[in-house]
Amino acid sequence: MKSTARKHYVDNLRWMLLLILIPYHTAMAWNVWEEPNYIFFEGNKIISSIVVFFSPYFMPLMFVLAGISMKNSLRKRTKSNYLLERVKRLLVPFLFGTLVLMPVMSYLADKFNCSYTGGFIEHYGIFFTKFTDLTGADGGFSVGQFWFLLYLLVISVIGIGILTLLEKFLPEKEKTIPFWAVILLGLPLPLLSEILSVGGKSLAEYTYLFMMGYYVFSKDEIISKAEKYKWLISGIGISAALVNIYLFIWSEKEYALLNTLMKYITEWFMTISLTGLAKGYLNFTGKVTGYMSKRSFLVYTWHFIWVVMFQYILYQIVGNNTFILFMGTVILSYVMTFICSEISMRIPVLCFLTGNRYEKNNP
Repeated sequence: MKSTARKHYVDNLRWMLLLILIPYHTAMAWNVWEEPNYIFFEGNKIISSIVVFFSPYFMPLMFVLAGISMKNSLRKRTKSNYLLERVKRLLVPFLFGTLVLMPVMSYLADKFNCSYTGGFIEHYGIFFTKFTDLTGADGGFSVGQFWFLLYLLVISVIGIGILTLLEKFLPEKEKTIPFWAVILLGLPLPLLSEILSVGGKSLAEYTYLFMMGYYVFSKDEIISKAEKYKWLISGIGISAALVNIYLFIWSEKEYALLNTLMKYITEWFMTISLTGLAKGYLNFTGKVTGYMSKRSFLVYTWHFIWVVMFQYILYQIVGNNTFILFMGTVILSYVMTFICSEISMRIPVLCFLTGNRYEKNNP
């Protein structure tokens, strides 16, 4: 029998992951691999290790959770209603973020990284006409963190298409998948990672993970096995993550093949283990979890502009003081992100623009 109960651990794991974005994106300002960033300080191996620890599995897990959510959603609504809801929740905030928030971030990046001296209004025009590496770090056009919303919308449409075709030509049957087979399902990831990839973000890989969420991780027996073996799988995933950090950041020699292997072991094993841990410890709801679940994507929408803004402002005040720049940015960004989230929940137009359903007397 199919379970129709809401999987609270999916919601709770999602908002907990999204809270990590503030220290994660703050740490990118010190990356040692010289990836362009809106604000870039000197490289710092310790802070860079934060990014490398989370980066292999953070977004893959988000797409897996989105696939699980599609499975749950389609149990109570039609495919067309699901897609309409996706447009409201993803396309609208994508456009809002790209048109309103990203020009501010790109402007600050241009001032900090390229010594731009013009005003914001003038730069707004530059943002929409300067196309370079699409990172926004040089003041050019970028969709920034909102790429996730665009990818998720496109993948949702693709997912409905795949589901419709399979239902027509290969009806889904409830089959038990051996847990060892779930482990092997991570093997295609390295092959998919370069297919339809823009800026290192593979549409093919993320579509695969989304469908894994729908067809595999939505099954209670699979998650029960992940819960049962959570500490073993977590041990493998964390060990691979630590080796990946060492090889990528700290090692004086280059071990490209081994580094790549550790990255994908981390990605898949941490995805499995965190869903198992979430099922074991996060499958509940309450005032705090309900509050955070409603604001999870608001945190995603608002956090990065405040990270960039506070890094820019604090640098003018304290100079290159790494501790204050990092901790000050993280703390202040959390505060302002939640203030903006509360404002968004209470203003109907802003609620719509950020992809949320307006409810009078929102808690």
